[in-house]
Amino acid sequence: MLAGEGVVAIWNGITSEGREEFYAWHMREHMPERVGIPGFRRGRRFIAVDTATHPEFFTLYETETPQVVQGQDYANRLNAPTPWTKTATVGFCDTFRSLARVIESRGPGMGGLMLTVRFSIAEPARLLPALRAAAEAPRVCGAHLCAADKAASLVRTAESEGRADIQEPPSEFIMLEATDADALATLLPDTVLLAAGADNIVRGTYRLEHVRGKTAWY
Repeated sequence: MLAGEGVVAIWNGITSEGREEFYAWHMREHMPERVGIPGFRRGRRFIAVDTATHPEFFTLYETETPQVVQGQDYANRLNAPTPWTKTATVGFCDTFRSLARVIESRGPGMGGLMLTVRFSIAEPARLLPALRAAAEAPRVCGAHLCAADKAASLVRTAESEGRADIQEPPSEFIMLEATDADALATLLPDTVLLAAGADNIVRGTYRLEHVRGKTAWY
């Protein structure tokens, strides 16, 4: 299961020129900074397993409640970006960022592989039976359904000011975690989502690269 009831989900690419700085900044400054915000519980970064998955990176921050991601502590960080943040994000491309509430989260824990399915749907609850079935599939560690606050997701801050890479976020998304890519290959096919009324479906499979939780040290 996820570590809380809210998430910040970010899909982004990076230019070849900005790649090394992105890794250094993301691990050494950005993730510790974000997870240090009150109410943030855990951060995870994933990388695409194949060229069909786009953008290349997926980062997930889990928060105690959805209100945390719209709260003042998070806003203060977004409106006071560090100098390193300003230089590292120059290389970002095709960025999709969702501030979302968790509708349902099932499963025993984290997995090394993550399938993300972005889409729009009028009634997210129609997907709950399929989500619950996926959570029981072999080697699946977690199944999560989230709904974004699109207006909040698109609010411009000092950190995002002037950036042309930011795209419209998905209205809803599902995340399935498993031990391996084969365990995810047949789960929640587009036919199931289309039958429930979903459209604008975008799928991607990612491998876990880094996890950051709260720590007494930093």
